[in-house]
Amino acid sequence: MASQDWFDKDFYKVLGVSKDVSEADLKKTYRKLARKYHPDSNPGDAAAEAKFKEISEAYSVLSDPEERKEYDQIRAMGSGARFTAPGGGGAGGGFDDVFGGMFGQGGNQRYTFQQGGGGFDDVFGGLFGNGRFGQTSGGFQGYGGPTRGRDVTAHTTIDFVTATRGETITLQASDGKPIKVKIPAGVADGQKIKLRGKGQPSPDGGEAGDIVLTVTVRKHPVFERDGLNLRVTVPVTFAEAALGATIEVPTLGGDPVKLRVAPGTPSGRVLRVKGRGVETSKGTGDLLAVVQIAVPSHLSGEAKEKLEEFAASLPQENPRDDILAKARS
Repeated sequence: MASQDWFDKDFYKVLGVSKDVSEADLKKTYRKLARKYHPDSNPGDAAAEAKFKEISEAYSVLSDPEERKEYDQIRAMGSGARFTAPGGGGAGGGFDDVFGGMFGQGGNQRYTFQQGGGGFDDVFGGLFGNGRFGQTSGGFQGYGGPTRGRDVTAHTTIDFVTATRGETITLQASDGKPIKVKIPAGVADGQKIKLRGKGQPSPDGGEAGDIVLTVTVRKHPVFERDGLNLRVTVPVTFAEAALGATIEVPTLGGDPVKLRVAPGTPSGRVLRVKGRGVETSKGTGDLLAVVQIAVPSHLSGEAKEKLEEFAASLPQENPRDDILAKARS
């Protein structure tokens, strides 16, 4: 935005707020106006689009503490001043009166502004960080340059396999344009992906903002993420756990693998399959198969009798003695 425009534009009036408005109220007002006049809400309405640009320009200045301070100083300095040519016959309160007060000189002093060095912009440059009047920026030069566009937040939900392997997906921006997003392999639920330069454009030719995309990953019916590892709970029968067995374990998107369950394997033991977890540029995880003893819900009369005989043949031991003793200590 051209800095000389600050003399003529009342940004507080544009947003309909007082000069002592708080940052919170300023943001609240801007969001309300932006929703009202946004081009997406007023397709084909040139007046609404112009109003949206006007309030965006005003907010970009007033929302920045440094720029707001400069703006207030310039508006206060230029309020009521008339810019008269050297030797002109205008009344008091002209350009010379403004600068006379600033430099401790009388109202009869005149100033000549030339096209070369020592001109109008050089005077202001010395006051406000060597900025060039008439230059498009988000403030005077030396105060940050052109205003950066606002960031935009977005959300997307992807399936578990896509999150694990990575994929390029297409999202639709608020203006209806498609945006391709590369989902990296191993992206986690709740992770944020920054799309640089895809946010709101700058109001004065600066860098566009970013889109900050939050990824939600749907749960898988079988697998869970454990860092780069995949965890799966595998039921085994009591006989398999007690006597030992070779079982099949599922893998994500591949054929099952066979694992050996050693005799006497307890519930909760983890069997590891190397290299069958999440594969990323940082490394590859493993598949962790967690053994869970499956207890039959129904027994035939014969099976029940044999199980009772088996229980009677076992040593009279209580497997909970250890934790009971620890709980009392």
